[in-house]
Amino acid sequence: MKKENNTSNAMNAGSGRKWAFRIAALLIVIAICVVMFIIGRGHTVYFDNTKIEYNGKTLEPYYKVDVVVKGEKVAKLREKERGMTSTMGQSFEMDLVITEEKDGPAKTVHVGMNLPYSIDGIVVNLPALMAGAPEDVYLSEFVSQAVDTSADEEVVITDEFELPMEEGDSADEG
Repeated sequence: MKKENNTSNAMNAGSGRKWAFRIAALLIVIAICVVMFIIGRGHTVYFDNTKIEYNGKTLEPYYKVDVVVKGEKVAKLREKERGMTSTMGQSFEMDLVITEEKDGPAKTVHVGMNLPYSIDGIVVNLPALMAGAPEDVYLSEFVSQAVDTSADEEVVITDEFELPMEEGDSADEG
């Protein structure tokens, strides 16, 4: 009888160990998922050097802005221009080399920000960012705009492969 009890206890201990390994494996998978959610999210960040209205003031664009991300120049923006870069993760850092007026001195500013989880294409208005405006003013979602072709424009379709007709030829001959 004693042998049966030892076998039963060994099976219970093995079963408990099996469940411990299963729970540990599940916790590891969950931890990996959390890490990938945080660092694996990709974003496209657009930089605008455009005029913007904020608190009744007009924030004018800079003469020239060079955007440097991780040591690489990703955009050189003049007034009313937009540049972009792709990044992974929720934190974003860049250096802005700003020239306020033609032939003026350039100053370098380091900027760090957290990117929202819910937006893939993020537009950062650089004059508003540098003026210290709140996030909802300088940060917006990129929305692609379709080019509107109005119905007033007449579209002429020509057959570019048609041979020129000589005098006396008719379209019915062939």
